[in-house]
Amino acid sequence: MREFWDFLAYNKKWWLAPIIVTLLLVGLFVILGGTAAAPFIYTLF
Repeated sequence: MREFWDFLAYNKKWWLAPIIVTLLLVGLFVILGGTAAAPFIYTLF
C-alpha cells in the first residue's frame, strides 16, 4: 500500500484515490453480502 500511495503522490494522481476506496468498499459489500451479515447490510439500503 505504501508504494501505491507513493506512486499517487509522485505522479499527482490523487483523483485515483477515491475511485480505489469506492471499489474496495463495493468489494467488501459483495463479500459480506454472501455471509451471515447480509440481512444487516440490506437493511441499510
